[in-house]
Amino acid sequence: MKALVTRLDSFGDVLLAGPAVRAVAARADHVTLLCGPHGAPAARLLPGVDEVLVWDSPWTGFRPPPVDRDDIERLLASVDADAALVLTSYHQSPLPTALLLRLAGVPFIAADSEDHPGSLLDVRHHRAPHAHEAEAALDLAEAAGFPRVDDGLLRVLPPPAGDRPAGEGPYVVVHPGASVPARAWSPGRCAQAVRELTAAGRRVVVTGGAGERELTAYVAGGRAVDLGGRTDAAQLAAVLAGADCVVAGNTGPAHLAAAVGTPVVSLFAPVVPAERWRPYGVPHLLLGDQDAPCAGSRARRCPVPGHPCLDTVTALDVVAAVDKLVEVA
Repeated sequence: MKALVTRLDSFGDVLLAGPAVRAVAARADHVTLLCGPHGAPAARLLPGVDEVLVWDSPWTGFRPPPVDRDDIERLLASVDADAALVLTSYHQSPLPTALLLRLAGVPFIAADSEDHPGSLLDVRHHRAPHAHEAEAALDLAEAAGFPRVDDGLLRVLPPPAGDRPAGEGPYVVVHPGASVPARAWSPGRCAQAVRELTAAGRRVVVTGGAGERELTAYVAGGRAVDLGGRTDAAQLAAVLAGADCVVAGNTGPAHLAAAVGTPVVSLFAPVVPAERWRPYGVPHLLLGDQDAPCAGSRARRCPVPGHPCLDTVTALDVVAAVDKLVEVA
């Protein structure tokens, strides 16, 4: 059987689909993961994926492309599957994707759907009201005939051996960036945390993407190893795997840290619910006011002056949380 799993949005979302992908892979001869361009680096890290099909969907992402008939026709010609699992966040509809998969000739499609799916779905599943995104995906896979086959934790392929961009000796990672500004601790607070962590005797490594080099240089401040823009997804996994603890917002690297088994201090803005998006399956501490006025708003920019849900967290709060998690680990 050829199976297709779709998760069209971000890097972290694709990582959270990993346990469900492994469940599908245990019953299928070939697994294709259909994802968006931001999720593709994560898709290539997941065990059980035989092929990655990348498509920029007009209904997902922060800057979705316009609808293009030729682009859709190319996608339809690329899909070859006997069964499909359409994974979406709790607030998204799977039906646009299901329609395209039907047009591509996929005979069996399963998804979580609150909307009536007509003939688009063979399994219309209802997710548990407060399920974590990783658990919800596993529940859907089981309803579609792909029961879980392992512990259900996040997992990635082993990081590359030999390359040690973080250097020798124990360290803590601080990842200051986030996919949207509302989920990021302020750069000043991140820099203070680096100063306090180094003053407490910890070696600090600052990570970030290619577009965050200015941010990581400022946060590192000459006190920490600055890896901003110097790691691809697999190398970042290796850096996070070697850390005693990771300090990050609700963003992809926090989920990547969980996938390599590293504890996470999560600067978690409540614009999305922590019960669904917290670091999964590893020791973690949530910092931030989960009852702030922005809670549940899905805002991309903080709607409250001063960003109080996160910027009331101090650098010393982070040091204490790191100490607690490292001691537990």
